[in-house]
Amino acid sequence: MTTHQAPPVADRAGAVEPAAARPPRLPALLRAGLRRLVGALAVLFGAATLAFAALQLIPGDPVATLLGPATTTPPEVREAIRHDLGYDQPVVVQYLHYLGGLLRADLGQSYQLQRPVSDLIAEQLGPTAQLALTAVLLALLIAVLSAVATAGRRPALKALTGAWELVAVSTPSYWLGLVLLTVFSFQLRLFPVAGADGVAALVLPAVTLALPLAGTLAQVLREGLEAALGQPFAVTARARGLSRAGVVLRHALRHAAVPLMTLTGWLTGSLLGGTVLVESVFGRPGVGSLVLAAVNSRDVPVVIGVVLLSALVFVVISTAVDLLAGVLDPRLGNR
Repeated sequence: MTTHQAPPVADRAGAVEPAAARPPRLPALLRAGLRRLVGALAVLFGAATLAFAALQLIPGDPVATLLGPATTTPPEVREAIRHDLGYDQPVVVQYLHYLGGLLRADLGQSYQLQRPVSDLIAEQLGPTAQLALTAVLLALLIAVLSAVATAGRRPALKALTGAWELVAVSTPSYWLGLVLLTVFSFQLRLFPVAGADGVAALVLPAVTLALPLAGTLAQVLREGLEAALGQPFAVTARARGLSRAGVVLRHALRHAAVPLMTLTGWLTGSLLGGTVLVESVFGRPGVGSLVLAAVNSRDVPVVIGVVLLSALVFVVISTAVDLLAGVLDPRLGNR
């Protein structure tokens, strides 16, 4: 009986080795996961480094900020506090201690409140997450309804829809919040003026955040739907008798969902800046109110903690969006 051997393979140096001796390649999913992990660590490391550099560049004595402007403290007490906090050490040593604390999930202690920053963020994260998630879901609902109803329709209808989208995108969130608050809270008395108790208190802040997002998402989704409706598969489906709504919902929406989800992930990660203003306008608790108070009082550890939280949210959302995009379009899974 004759045995078949694997054909030899030549390496770069010209030597020949059996094909069975070549090391197997890593699975595509594992390689993609390793790339995302390395990228996530690089983003977090960069955010932590920039936050530390910003801390060093802020003018003024951190001990004086900690004690307050009206406090008269003897110089020896100030030096003792500076030694306890490590501010008398070289910048490189402070940086290494700072990274070590981050590896232990230690974000430091608030100057003003004298409490761990992680505890302060954890207490305020719930209302902000509730507001952001509600706003994103509402924005997606409005964007999908607007884009599906107008994609491929008459130019006049698209122009009218595009007008409100442009107005929504260009309207400052704080001004929109004040208008909604004036009309629906002070005049019509349909919603509470301030607070975070109940669903009614969530409606106006969520709408304030959702409308600008919906305008941007609707424009991107409409362009994707119109491009998909012009593809051969959509023309063939229409020729076989499938209605326009069926083509959009069964085929075109799936093809247009990838850029929509990518943009949604990016906008969700950037919602923290919007919540700062919205939570202030509507008097809601949350991370936005916390960081605004920290900026006003120069409570640097709290500001840095929120910056790192934002970077972590970006990393998590970007990873989730990449995985979801691979599910919606398998061709993207091997990138």
